[in-house]
Amino acid sequence: MRSRSRPVPDLARARFRESLAQWLFIAPAALYLLLFFGYPIVKNVVMSFQQYTITTFYTGAAPFVGLRNYSTILSSDLFSRALLTTVLFTVGSIVGQFVLGLAIALFFQRSFPLGRVLRSLLLLPWLLPLVASGTTWRWMLDGDTGVVNAVLRDLHLLPSGVPWLTGTSPALLSVTLINIWVGIPFTTTILYGGLQDIPTHLYEAAKLDGAGPVTMFRHITWPLLRPVATVVLVLGAVYTVKVLDIILVVTGGGPADATETIATQSYTLSFQQFEFGRGAAMSNVLLVISIGFALVYLRVNRRAQNA
Repeated sequence: MRSRSRPVPDLARARFRESLAQWLFIAPAALYLLLFFGYPIVKNVVMSFQQYTITTFYTGAAPFVGLRNYSTILSSDLFSRALLTTVLFTVGSIVGQFVLGLAIALFFQRSFPLGRVLRSLLLLPWLLPLVASGTTWRWMLDGDTGVVNAVLRDLHLLPSGVPWLTGTSPALLSVTLINIWVGIPFTTTILYGGLQDIPTHLYEAAKLDGAGPVTMFRHITWPLLRPVATVVLVLGAVYTVKVLDIILVVTGGGPADATETIATQSYTLSFQQFEFGRGAAMSNVLLVISIGFALVYLRVNRRAQNA
């Protein structure tokens, strides 16, 4: 009887060791997330309910003000303008990146010489530091000495240069186009991978039935690419809504706050006006918007898996 009961504790001990080993592997990653992601988020939320200014670093006093910071930023005229600019910038960037990225991905589906080399070169805008890219584009779009206006004048397309960075509407268009240029490689790469997963025999059967390119795209490519496209759109929106470096380098939020988004406004409040409490509140609003996109992505992804 005793010999039969011995394997039970041994089995329990083995399971405990296995569970302990699993937790030991998870612990470093969990500690990293708590330290470098969890603590800043909690600290940022706490700061948004305090009057946290530059004097706080000397006195240590940060009085609790409740929802005053949120009411101040949400009731300001600048927030409504920044929200509208954020929406226009995000929608324009996502639409441009997706349309051009899908077109390039479809183009690279064909086999032609130097195709792999061109696909590699396409990744350069994504690999370059955004500060370097923004500085280059700011020089190219300069109203007086920029190469873009010089080419337009030499081709006699425009009698005078376009105020790409000094006009309110052209400035927003400029940063949107630059962000599209930066995001196209990511969109193209993901969509190209999705296109490669579509079975080729479906296209062969459609050709035998007399289907043209538009019909095959409508009934084969797009339905099978839709889950990947959803991921690209949602992730692109989450990334674009918090773009900061490109706008700061190219326009600095100007002219006349024409390119001021929620992200740049949060930066301005925190690191230029040193109103860290209001800046934290603004960044939390941006965090809620990003979480909303993430929840949409999770819900759509779950529906796609259950379909």
